[in-house]
Amino acid sequence: MNNYKNFKKELLKKPAVKRAYDNLESEYSLIETIIEKRINCGFTQKELAKKIGTKQPVISRLESGAYNPSVKFLHRVADALNENLTITFTKCK
Repeated sequence: MNNYKNFKKELLKKPAVKRAYDNLESEYSLIETIIEKRINCGFTQKELAKKIGTKQPVISRLESGAYNPSVKFLHRVADALNENLTITFTKCK
């Protein structure tokens, strides 16, 4: 996990990357949370996929941001990770 955080920190030093990241903040935050929770549970992508009844490439696409999941799918992920899914709206900046 430490390598990931260092890698992210270095990338965000680049203004163009930082701007793009800020525009996608909620998506990246969700992805980061899913990855952290999966790792903390000790699951591989394949194990998480099996737990929610899908295939490993689906989890890979989810974690890479190449998949736009439904709320129902996110509930299945949260349940498999023994978490609750909460969705909120906040005021725009």
